[in-house]
Order: sequence, then C-alpha cells, then structure tokens
Amino acid sequence: MPAPLDLQAAVLRAAYLSGRLRVADVVDAVLAAIAARGDDGVWIHVADRTDLLVRAAELDARAAAVAPGDDLPPLFGLPFGVKDNIDVAGMPTTAACPGFGYQATVGAPLVDALLAAGAVCVGKTNLDQFATGLSGVRSPYGIPTSPFDPAMIAGGSSSGSAVAVAAGLVTFAIGTDTAGSGRVPAALTNTVGIKPSRGLVSSRGVVPACRSLDCPSVAALSIADGALVLDVISGFDEHDPWSRQFPSPTPGRVPWTGEGGAPSLGGLGAPSVRLGIPAAAMVAADCDDAVQAVFGRALDLLTAMGAELVEIDLAPFFEAGTMLYGGPWLAERYAAVGDFLEEHPDAVHPVVAELLAPGARISGVDVFTGVDRLRTLRRQTEATWRAVDALVLPTVPRTFSVADMLADPIRRNARLGRYTTFANLLDLAAVAVPVGFGGGLPYGVSVIGPAGSDAQLAAVGAALHTSSGLAPGRGTFPLAAAPGTAATSLPA
Repeated sequence: MPAPLDLQAAVLRAAYLSGRLRVADVVDAVLAAIAARGDDGVWIHVADRTDLLVRAAELDARAAAVAPGDDLPPLFGLPFGVKDNIDVAGMPTTAACPGFGYQATVGAPLVDALLAAGAVCVGKTNLDQFATGLSGVRSPYGIPTSPFDPAMIAGGSSSGSAVAVAAGLVTFAIGTDTAGSGRVPAALTNTVGIKPSRGLVSSRGVVPACRSLDCPSVAALSIADGALVLDVISGFDEHDPWSRQFPSPTPGRVPWTGEGGAPSLGGLGAPSVRLGIPAAAMVAADCDDAVQAVFGRALDLLTAMGAELVEIDLAPFFEAGTMLYGGPWLAERYAAVGDFLEEHPDAVHPVVAELLAPGARISGVDVFTGVDRLRTLRRQTEATWRAVDALVLPTVPRTFSVADMLADPIRRNARLGRYTTFANLLDLAAVAVPVGFGGGLPYGVSVIGPAGSDAQLAAVGAALHTSSGLAPGRGTFPLAAAPGTAATSLPA
C-alpha cells in the first residue's frame, strides 16, 4: 500500500508554496489510496484519471506563475468528494438509486465555488439512498464501514463523505444534513461534521430529501479545514428560495486562547462560555458506557477550559425531533421522490420505500397541526438560549454493527438520531467534533446553537477538539489546526 499523505489543508498549502509537492503528486497519491482500498463502498463515481491530471496540470501551472508576495486561491489543490445527491457538472448524480440517476450538465453553486477556489473534485461519494437514513447501510452501491472496525457502521446518510475524509482519501467532502446525516458519520469516523445554519449555503443542485430542512454540510479533519470550506461555499443565492441572508461575522465574546496559547473558554477576566448539557440521568439512560465515558471526558475538558456547564431540559428539543419522521414533514420527504417511487417501486431500497410511503397519506390538517405544534416547541426552546450560549450533547448515543443495523433498520436508525433530528426543525446550527475512543471506536459531541451562531459554535468545537489531543481520521498524522483560525473563518 502506498505511503499516505497528510491531506490537511494547512499542510498541503505549505507543501505547494514551498514546491515540495505538486497537485499532480497529490492526485496520484489519492488515486493510489482509493485503488488500494478496493471495493470499500465509499465511491459511486471516481473522476477519470486523465481529467484529474489535466486539472492538476492547470493548477500546477498557476502555482508556478505565482509572483513573490502573491497567494494561491483558498482551497488550492485540495482534493474533495461530493455526496452523490449533489450535482457536479459532467458527473452522474444517482442519490444512490441507479434508476433515478442522470448526468449533471450544470454543477451545484456550492461545487462551482469550490472549483473556483482551486479545489480538485475526486468524485461522488456513497450515501443512504435519497439521503434517507442515518445508518449508511441503505445503498445498492455497497456499505461504507467504520475505518476502525469493518464490522461496524460508519453512520449516514453522508457515509461515503465521512469515510473518504477519515481514510485519508480527500481533504474534505461535501454532504447533506437534514436529520443528522453529516454529524452522525462524523462521530463514528473521528472526523468533524459542520452543519451550517439553514440557508447559509445554497441548496440548488441538491436532490431534495426534505427541502425546507435540507442543509449542505462539510466533512473535514478539523474545524479549521471545515471553516475554510464553509467560508467559500456560504453566501446568499437569490435563485434559491430557501437561501437566507445572515449578518457578516462579528467577533464573539468567546476568547480563543488563554495563557501560552492554550484553548480557553473563559476566565482571565473574560466571561465564561455557558454551555447547556443534558441531565446525567438522561445520558445514562440514553447512552452506552463508551459514549458516557467520552461525553464525561468532553465535560471535563470544557470545564478545564473555563466553560460554565448548565443543565438544560431537552424535552421540547426531543419532541421536535420526533416530528421529522413521525409528523407531517414526512409528506415533504415523500413530495421529493414520491412520483419516482410510485412509477418505479422496484428501483427503491425497500427500507427507504417503507419509510417514505406513509408520507402520501398525510393530510393538510396534519400539516397545519404539526406546524402549530412545532412553533409552540420553538417558543419553549427560546428560554434555553437566554440561559446558555450553546448546547453540548453526545452526537450519537451508541453505534451498531452492520449486521445489527440490517436486522432492525428502522428502530436502530431512529436511536442514532436521538440528539440530531431536532436541529433543522428548530432552526439550529451545529458542529460535531471528536473527543475520544471507547471500545476501539470513536465518539464525540455536537455543539449546537441558534441559526447565525456558526462562528461561535466553531470556536467552542475547535477548542474542544484541540484539547482532546486526538489525531484526526485514522490518526496517521497529528491535528494541524492552528489556534484562532476557526473562530474567525466561519460566517455567522
């Protein structure tokens, strides 16, 4: 197997600027690493080698022409993958359903922005079909599994994107996160998952799952890398009816570093960050021993950095989360692919078909009743944001083997989403960061806050990730994120 390259953004940029690496070298290394893994279920489509080398040659020529004092584009030479429910011009889009597939002639705006910033699209990554599921096992293109134990799930629906990052095949990957699809696989692959505020990133060119809630996401090795990507792809899109305008980033009241550059979340005369946490009894009831231990470690690290921990009643959050698959938003999921399901029932994964079918029976009365109840729950959660700056929750309560997930796909999938499904319904942003390992498998926490708080969430998440001491992904290389980067890179 070829020697792996450290694909973290800062490392590659330094190598390009010094002339130690060419983009062509990175392309060769990435393709060799993909070939060495064989049929791992990560990719639905890999770009043609010739096309990738043409792109690399263009970028290398640009680097050679850089004058002293000039700089390279922000994502110069960074290899990336795209979840295969997002259009890349010239590549097929399947949403993990071959019968649904089509050749994209126009790229999603977010993909075009990445290419304009100098990134190199390696291909399209696997997913739970139509982005319906959190398990990563609902695809006819294979099952991407945990990079740490092939018997265990990698989580979904952005399973291929997370594994591609964790396995050192790309610097970052684009996913989507409607119910936790970018955060759950981050937790189970020792990667970072950034779920921006809804509407911060255009969803044009994305096959809808639940259109009013859909949110492109970023899988990365660090908050700094994810912030770099999000800074490129965010922005108002007047052609996307779900796009929203957010204020320009403003410095948060969260200090980034303490004495000696150590991560700090309070003290030294600055107010402590107030972080809402669930009751210990709830975590004990929800989570297995490994997750409880990692979550306890996260709380210890946050306390050591000066954060103030405040116990919060999560009942309205959890009730909102049940409405995604148990309420009228299931009709919106059905609206996205219902016609295809009715015309091609045999083309749809049986578990996906079973989940979507009830959406056709939801009435207008059900919809307005659900909307009213959700507004009530949102109002109840507003008190939380007066008491704390953000929530810190386990990202997943446990994990499952592939065999166990296949044996009970719906109930176990729902359990994975316990702490994630409410976020978009309640108009929240989130970042998922690794914290530790239990039983040889990675787990982490999600830092969650109101829409528009992306920069503040990133600051907390990056401080926690740095303090954890974890090497990202498979752990081949140490974390290269520089203190201060994430706090100012993410738009708020």
